[in-house]
This record gives sequence, C-alpha cells and structure tokens, in this order.
Amino acid sequence: MDQYIGKLLDNRYEILELVGTGGMAKVYKARCHRLNRLVAIKILREDLSQDAEFRRRFHDESQAVAMLSHPNIVAVYDVSRSSELEYIVMELIDGITLKQYMQRKGNKLNWREALHFITQITKALGHAHSRGIIHRDIKPHNVMVLRDGSVKVADFGIARVASGGHSTLTQEALGSVHYISPEQARGSHIDNRSDLYSAGVVLYEMLTGRLPFEGDTPVSVAIQHINSIPLSPRELESSIPEALEAITMKAMAPNPDNRYLSADDMLADLEEFRKNPNINFDYSSSEFDPEEELDEDRTQIRHTYSTSGRSSAEHRQEERTPRRSRRQEEEYVPHRSRRYEDEEEDLDDLPRQGSFWPVVLAVVAVLLFVGVVAYFLINTVFSSLLKPPMTYPVPDLIGEVYEEVKDNADLLGRFRLIQGDTVTDDSDPGTIIDQDPKADREVGETVTEITVTISGGPEIVKMPDIDEMEYTAACALLQREGLKPVIPPQYANHETIEKGHIISYTPLKGLELPPGTEVQMVVSLGPEDAPFPMPDLVGKAEATAKAIISNSKLEEGRIEPLHDDTVPEGKVISQYPLANTDVTEGTVVNLVISLGPDPATQPPPVVDPPAPEQVTKTVTLDLSEFEGMVNVRVLMDSEQVFNENYDVTMEPWVDVVVTGTGSKELAVYVNGVLYRTIPVDFSAP
Repeated sequence: MDQYIGKLLDNRYEILELVGTGGMAKVYKARCHRLNRLVAIKILREDLSQDAEFRRRFHDESQAVAMLSHPNIVAVYDVSRSSELEYIVMELIDGITLKQYMQRKGNKLNWREALHFITQITKALGHAHSRGIIHRDIKPHNVMVLRDGSVKVADFGIARVASGGHSTLTQEALGSVHYISPEQARGSHIDNRSDLYSAGVVLYEMLTGRLPFEGDTPVSVAIQHINSIPLSPRELESSIPEALEAITMKAMAPNPDNRYLSADDMLADLEEFRKNPNINFDYSSSEFDPEEELDEDRTQIRHTYSTSGRSSAEHRQEERTPRRSRRQEEEYVPHRSRRYEDEEEDLDDLPRQGSFWPVVLAVVAVLLFVGVVAYFLINTVFSSLLKPPMTYPVPDLIGEVYEEVKDNADLLGRFRLIQGDTVTDDSDPGTIIDQDPKADREVGETVTEITVTISGGPEIVKMPDIDEMEYTAACALLQREGLKPVIPPQYANHETIEKGHIISYTPLKGLELPPGTEVQMVVSLGPEDAPFPMPDLVGKAEATAKAIISNSKLEEGRIEPLHDDTVPEGKVISQYPLANTDVTEGTVVNLVISLGPDPATQPPPVVDPPAPEQVTKTVTLDLSEFEGMVNVRVLMDSEQVFNENYDVTMEPWVDVVVTGTGSKELAVYVNGVLYRTIPVDFSAP
C-alpha cells in the first residue's frame, strides 16, 4: 500500500488514493477538511526532494503559478514546504487528457473540434504569458478535457523545474521532445513563442492524427525539429481548410521571428478563421524553412541524424551525406579479387601428389560427411523425438495498458502482441480486457503471438442540437439520448427567441459525452416587458380590482382590510403602486380594502346565535406521478382555497391547509385539469 494513503498532511489534507505517477511527482486525490472539498495533491518524488536546489525551484515556480487564475488553467490552491515533504494542492479535474481523448477518437479530430480545443489552449497561454510564465512543456498529455468539452492546461511552470538540472535528451524525454521548439532542442534562450510552437505541434497532431517528426531516440526527434520541415497538414488530410493549415504552420515556423509574436496574435487569427473558414491569411512559405546554421559542428550533427527521420527535408539531407564514389568502388573490388588470385597462385605452387593420396582423401571426406550427418540427425530429428516438447507460460496482460506493454520484453518474453478488437467498456481507453491465449496457459514453441482485446472506453453519447427547441421537447430528447437535463433550467429574456424555447446550452452540440452527462439550458422568457401606466383601482370593488390586476398581467400582493367611514365596505381605499405610475408585467400590487364603518362607533348589533366552531385541517396531496413545474389549485364549496406552483421533481408532497365546519369536499386541479376530489370531515378530531 502507498505510504501516503490515509495520511493527513498539515492537519488539513487527507490523502484518499493515488491517481497518477509522473517523472517528478505522484498525484493523489485528497479531501481538504478545512473547506470540505476534493482536491489533487502533487507530492515531489523522494529522490528529488533530497536536492535542496531542486526543492527551492519547485517551490518558487509553484508559488508563481498559484497566482494564475483562468478558466482554461488548472488552479493551484496551495503550496506547502516542510522538512519532509514538498507538495502543491491543485484543482481536482473530472476528465481525461487530450492525448487519451485523441486516442479514443482514433488519434485524428475533425478540424472544428481541433479549433475548439486549440482556441482554449491559446487563451490559457495568453493569460500565463501576460504574467511572465512560460509553460515549456505544452503537449496533449498536459491538457485535460472536461465533461463539458472545455479544456484546462496543467503543469504550468513545472517544466522549468524539471529541466533545471538536465541538459541532455534521454528516452524518458521522448514524450515531450515531439513537441519542443527548435530553440529548446538547441538549448538556446526561449520565450513565449516556444509555447506557441508546441501549441502548433498539438494542433498539427489533432488535425492529421500523427506527429510532425518521429524517431527512435529523443536526439533524433530533436534534430528534426531543428533541421526538417514536416509535411503540410493538407498533404496528409485534404479536408483541412487552407487557413487553418496556415495558422498551424505559422505557429510551427522553425525561426521564432516568423511565428506569432504572442498568443493573442494567434488567438486573433483563430477567431478570424472561426468567423470565416474561407479566409486567406497569405503567409509566405519561406517562413516555414529551417533557420540557417553556420556552426560546422552543428552541420555535422545534422548529417549524422538526418537518416533516422521520416520527412522529405531529411531525405534531402540524406542525399547530401558523403558516399563512396564509383572510382573508390572500382578500386576496392580489384583489390579484393587480387587476394583470391594470390591464393590460387599459392595452390599452384604446392607439389604434385601421386595417385594414392586422392583415394585417401576421398575416404576421409566420406567418413567426415557421414559423421556430420549422424551428428545432425542425433541432435535434431532424434532429439526432438526423444525429448518432451518445450512449453512456455502465457503472461497475464488483463488490466495492462496496451501502449505501455506492447514492447515490454521483460513481461512478454518470447511472445509478441497482436492488437485485436477495440470494444466499448467501462475500463480506461487502451486497457487490455481480454487475451488469446489466456493467461498462465502453457503453450508450445509454435505459439508466439498473443491477440488482445482493447477497451475503447465507456459508451459515448453525441450531444444533440437543441438550439431554439421548446424546453419540454428538449428535455425529452436529452433523456432519450441518455443525457440528464439540469432542472430547473436558467431563464433569461430574449428579443427574438420565443418564450419557453432554448437560448443556449452546454455542453455544445456535436461533442461526444459519457451517458448521464448533465446538460444546462437557458430558456427564453421572451422580450423584456415594456413599462405601462398603473391602472386606477381606488373606489372599485375588490373583485373588480383583482380582475383588472390579472388582466393587466400584474401580480396580486397583500390585501389589507381597514375600517373607513367614507368608503363603502368591499371597495378599494388605496393602492400601491399608485395610479398612472410606470409598471411592467409581473409587478406586485398591494390593496387596502374598506371594512365599512368601525363597529365601535356604531350601535350594538343584534346578536345572532353562535355559528359552528371553525376547524382547521391539513390535507397532504401526493403528486409524485407528475414531473417538473405544475400548478396546483384547490376549491372548497366552489371557492378557491389554494393556488400555488410547485416543482414536484424536487418535492412531490404538497400540504393544503383548509378551515371549515361539517363535511366538505376538496376539488384538486393540476395544471387546470381536475385531478381528484378529497372528502374532509371537519367534525372529526
């Protein structure tokens, strides 16, 4: 078990589980007990934490990155430094890396999706660059894709620490070296434009499904970044728009002076392209040529490594590599022939033998031949008949990641992997979920291959287009597709979209999402209401005043009774808002209704027999068979005693308080339709 799981760091962060391991640190899922939230904690590796200078750089860079605040950057909450541990506390991301997302999509994305992702990455870089922070290690592995289709760039500033004490490129650096700029490969000074080069490589990979440069070693890949020009994206995928290809190649220009000057400049071109995919940026192809090198030693290095690359530029370098001339070949062959001629002359110089020796030599040759044949038969044919056949155990590959084990000779031994089907599964994409032959079986020498079934990840649902769709119809469509509409939605006024229809929603249409993903919608309230004069209600009967309020689309507020000697009973004494003041639909109107003269000033009334005592009861309605917002209206003796709107999805039980005598019957209407009648006995306890 991991030594940190279950521990409480700084009496605040409880380590729950290990979620990832990198070259510098381990990443854990943890709970912050002070703020009661889940976080990610990156703990520096023990061997690196022994280096005081490395720890200082790690701490200083983390402090600087903690000042970044941008929706496309993984937030850093806290940085801790003690005698035992060095760690940073970050936002816990619910998603996968862009690299995993690309693998799930077959490594190549359509250009609209690539534009969506690179725009957000560029915004993150612009924010960091504006605060003096260069990422230095932009690659799909450091970009997280969230469930809503947004991305967050991780590990800002950490690349500076990781490269602080290392000046050579090793096999461990192969993942990052595919994305480094030429100036990084040379060990020269870098600036913001190095990040833009790496972003261009990421865009190139998303559009084409392949990297611009490949090689067997980090050094060979780095040399290609310095010397070579990759194939243009449209040579690999003709459907890529020319303007997007131009943006990609400008970002990847080998000479930093030919790249975008800033992330904002690149973002501006991306926005222009988004608005008009047919735009022509008219970039010069000479901007994409490698920088001229005057250093003879560096030129030699170029020739040495050019044959390991795969680009057309490297092939041109290979053609310039010195070869043996035809004359040298001709001089070499006669020299070799002469050696055999000398041997033949030496044989001619041997003394001639008599007729006896040929017979002896022939007998010896026959005996030697028979011995060799017998030895061969004993050690091959007969040996295989006498010895039991060799068998080999099949290694257990279930749960392993295919890309990590396909070339692992220590695990595979004499076997080699054959990639079989890729199927939908709850396992992480790329995980081996089945194998043939099965693990731990003993197989003969003829079986050298293991066919594995690969997980393609969980089932994916494509976000439908619900733009301007009626809200209830949109909810029904989302549920049929396996998605979950967020209830209640958000509401907003809109000048053109009809009331009750969708204005906007997230995630965006066309994105591929796991089943059950929540969809947030904004529903139109229609155009914003224009003001109109408040009607004059003073002196009108209460029922008339309420009818005017309802017909004017105003809301009925408080109705206060008051004795008045001058205003007849049941008439409006006063109102608020006052008559003729500007109001809008939905404004609440309060009224004061006359009770007539004060009884205290009137002759004593004739005393009638006491009326039956009024009894108050609570009737609970079960509305669980309905969904969403409903209107509940209850009548007793044809008089309304209850009228409210409820979201029964949140609370299906509605309490109705009624007062009366004897036996009554409640009529319950839901959305204006009689739902049921309920008898109430006020005489019963």
